[in-house]
Amino acid sequence: MTTLSLPIVSTCSVEGCSYNHDHDCHAGAITVMEDTAACGTYYAHGDKGGTQGTGMVGACHRTDCMHNSDLECTATGVEVGMGGDVADCLTFASAN
Repeated sequence: MTTLSLPIVSTCSVEGCSYNHDHDCHAGAITVMEDTAACGTYYAHGDKGGTQGTGMVGACHRTDCMHNSDLECTATGVEVGMGGDVADCLTFASAN
């Protein structure tokens, strides 16, 4: 059995996300969406939630990203912030 090391969300500048605690992502794992590289785990709610640790990238559906291998992110860490959407993976880099 292979142990998978998930990349961390190194910083999140999305102030309105319930998983953002002082620019640290506290979601157990985020999903980067297919069409826009949006953070699919973004949740704007008044309550704070998530784990005590640093969030990880659980899945990446953006297959045209140079960091995507078999729908997993291979970057050492990602930054999440305002892009085309409220919360985007700013580490996205086109493989084309």
